[in-house]
Amino acid sequence: MADFSYLSTVSAEDAATYGFTRDEMYSTNLAGTVKPYDRHLFLRHKSYTDWASLAEEDGLPNLLSSGLKSRKNDIPVKTLLTVIDGAESDGDVLIFPEMIKYKGLTDSNVDAFIEDVLVNGKPWASGAQETLTGSYIFVCAHGNRDKRCGVCGPALIRKLNEEIEMQGLKGQVFVSACSHIGGHKYAGNLIIFSLDSEGKITGNWYGYVTPHDVPELLDQQIAKGEIIERLWRGKMGASTEGGKQKLPNGTEVKKNEKHKETTAQKTTENVGGCCQGANGFTCCMTASSEPSEEKRSEEPREVHGKTGMCKLTSWVESWEQRDVLRAAAVVGAVATVAVAYTYYRRSG
Repeated sequence: MADFSYLSTVSAEDAATYGFTRDEMYSTNLAGTVKPYDRHLFLRHKSYTDWASLAEEDGLPNLLSSGLKSRKNDIPVKTLLTVIDGAESDGDVLIFPEMIKYKGLTDSNVDAFIEDVLVNGKPWASGAQETLTGSYIFVCAHGNRDKRCGVCGPALIRKLNEEIEMQGLKGQVFVSACSHIGGHKYAGNLIIFSLDSEGKITGNWYGYVTPHDVPELLDQQIAKGEIIERLWRGKMGASTEGGKQKLPNGTEVKKNEKHKETTAQKTTENVGGCCQGANGFTCCMTASSEPSEEKRSEEPREVHGKTGMCKLTSWVESWEQRDVLRAAAVVGAVATVAVAYTYYRRSG
């Protein structure tokens, strides 16, 4: 279902090119597009509409980002930094999964904050520690970095706030615009920090989110602690096996239904013949002789791996056939000699 009403502030052309109905929507499987990490810092800084293309290189965010890099080997857990809208509370720092907030970070006390809180794991000597309650949603609306986020992010924020108000969740679920979190092509992008099904705080990343998905995110992810597989990119603290992130139940995420349908349609249209390879791989001979440059650049390992496997299978099959034919020829020759010899003995 398209949600055109939430894009009323942008032109029809921008809505079609950068919005929720753009051609690239649902074109990529999302699970595994988040690298494992353990802690997430969010720094409130300016209004999101005023951020530069690289928000972390401006003023206070730049100092904090530089400090994190310089003390990387001293900080015991992998820590990410993201800038969030700070129009009303510039300098606040929110820390997950600890669910802690500190106010009043300034240029002059960044080093002390890093030393106390991130390196030594102690309360910050220069700021009062506050405990966060409720659930937090951070929506990438960084339009000066990528127009897709600039179009989709604000629309999602409006819908989220409307739905939160309608469901009586105000004061329990909080929404903020955030800077780039990776994967512009997955916009709308957002991260939800809430209790999972085991009662632990975790940060689940979602992509290709539209206003139509908002009620489901509130009802399933926040209320029940259950992820929405088709939109799930990964989560804070998740480990990977074989380069692929797993769902909480231990299985790999299912492919996006629209993507699967589209792929199946293209395969049906182009297939000229198929072979079943080893380990469940299927490779098909398509009518087009070569994939597009874009496809080759996006999935070179998958394409080459499957093609190589099918070539090997075909080679083995051909070798087996040749071997059988040679054996049959030898058996035939031996039989002929035997018959001739028998006839010779009898005639003699």
